Amino acid sequence: QLQLVESGGGLVQPGGSLRLSCVASGFTLRYYAIGWFRQAPGKEREGVSCISSSSTRYADSVNGRFTISRDTAKNTVYLQMNSLKPEDTAVYYCAAAVYRVGVACSVGTKDQYNYWGQGTQVTVSS
Repeated sequence: QLQLVESGGGLVQPGGSLRLSCVASGFTLRYYAIGWFRQAPGKEREGVSCISSSSTRYADSVNGRFTISRDTAKNTVYLQMNSLKPEDTAVYYCAAAVYRVGVACSVGTKDQYNYWGQGTQVTVSS
């Protein structure tokens, strides 16, 4: 059974950093694209970043501040978040989509991601 488990969220002051982890089980990362999404109260779930064997992507709102990476040996994807802002406050989810060779991953839509974790809360506040 394919499962995704997020961790690493917490409370941080503006300008601080957090590293989120997404541990996958039941499948091999190489054959999937992994996306990070977030949802704040009253807002739609939005794409933050994604990674596959051939591409990485970032939403404009986090580009230059967040970095996505993966460790295939550990079946884990990370999201390093620096220079955090209060507007980054949300529940962060990782999700998996089947990877197609030569096709970039996407943060523009949630439809292609069929498997989701439970989420981890990130709160940025002074």
